[in-house]
Amino acid sequence: MEKMKCSEIARACAGISKGEDVEITGITTDTRDIHPGDLFIALRGDKFDGHCFIGTALEKGAAAVMCEHDAGIGSAHVIIVGDTRQALLALASHIRRKYEIPLVAVTGSVGKTTTKDMTALVLSAGYKTLKTQGNLNNDIGVPQTLFGLDRSYRAAVVEMGMNHLGEISRLSRCAQPTLGIITNIGVSHIENLGSRENILKAKLELLNGLCEYAPLLLNGDDELLAGAVIEKHPVFYFGIENPKNRVRAEEIEQTDRGLRFTICFGDTRTPVELPCVGRHNIYNALAAFAAGVIFGIAPKDAGKALAGYIPSGMRQRVREMGGVSFIEDCYNANPDSMRAAIDTLCDIKSKRRIAVLGSMLELGRISPKAHHEVGAYTAARGIDILYTYSANGVYAAGAELIDRGAADNGLTDRRSFDDAAALAGDLCRTLHAGDAVLFKASRGVKMEDALNALYEEWKENE
Repeated sequence: MEKMKCSEIARACAGISKGEDVEITGITTDTRDIHPGDLFIALRGDKFDGHCFIGTALEKGAAAVMCEHDAGIGSAHVIIVGDTRQALLALASHIRRKYEIPLVAVTGSVGKTTTKDMTALVLSAGYKTLKTQGNLNNDIGVPQTLFGLDRSYRAAVVEMGMNHLGEISRLSRCAQPTLGIITNIGVSHIENLGSRENILKAKLELLNGLCEYAPLLLNGDDELLAGAVIEKHPVFYFGIENPKNRVRAEEIEQTDRGLRFTICFGDTRTPVELPCVGRHNIYNALAAFAAGVIFGIAPKDAGKALAGYIPSGMRQRVREMGGVSFIEDCYNANPDSMRAAIDTLCDIKSKRRIAVLGSMLELGRISPKAHHEVGAYTAARGIDILYTYSANGVYAAGAELIDRGAADNGLTDRRSFDDAAALAGDLCRTLHAGDAVLFKASRGVKMEDALNALYEEWKENE
């Protein structure tokens, strides 16, 4: 960020400034990340209160503190506000308004982080681009991203997540995007929102902060998005199946290295080789490609940029070891992404297809039916062996329902484990060169423990 005086920060947050008007060179909410010259903002959460760490922040060199009451910290500069969480958003919005640059906001039920990364990659072909790091996509993470803006950046891509109605609205008003992307409307967070229609309503809150007449990219193959009524914004539908799609993929081919397809947009046809698996990633690439072209990136340069995409974390990364293809997809899970991951497993050329699945969280009343249907889907797609996993019995109900759904639909080779080492040992004895195996569950299941245990045993047996 560029330097700011405390007086300017106080005005932006409707706060009261006390003490010397010092210059701020950085902003943080975490005392573990304090640098000399920083403003420390004391946030309150369900399990913490940043006001308890003000002294630590000052000891580490913070130049000033923003808090909700005068904490009696002597001569240090203090900015007092009514609500530090609201002030965080207000300050981020103030900083955002200083820069007249393209800013893409990405939301949706599945694929937000991948689409954000691909979009930033495409925009970087023409502009120095700031992007959300990891999935810092809430009312703390979005401001943290915007605090990183300075005059060197010519574009930005911001990911926005939510659990309840109203959250995307606040984030969008803060970031003031000049282009919006909604990847799809699934059932993640349905426990809080009750229906896919309410999830659509929550995602469309993106329009509340979208600049006037700014374009909106929507997945035209999603029946709810395709039927959404959008006013005052040009809509570009992207996808594969719907004839309304202005940005579409054709000539799709799964290769040993990933996906090959042609993007049709306007009168251009651009060949793309995407180094990752899964038909759903084509949708992410289409949105990223369209955003780049709308902001002036040449189609051929956008296609070339997508060829350099590298999956982050454990999001459907494919690793080859000993002739076996391991699909690491341990970051998150919901019914839509589960089916997509199973489809990906089936698309990979292999002798046998093995799925290691665990529970999907935050599904509320639809959870039993959703888990049973995932199990049924493994049988319908011809998975050869199904493993279900619940670490030490935690979140075991979902895994049991997946197993039951598979059994009810004729999948006979099913194995259940609640111990990572035991699962790894059985898999190690089962796998042969030419097999493909998928690991997929919600983050809380800690499926990566089973995956890492397998890798360790695999290496020992090589």
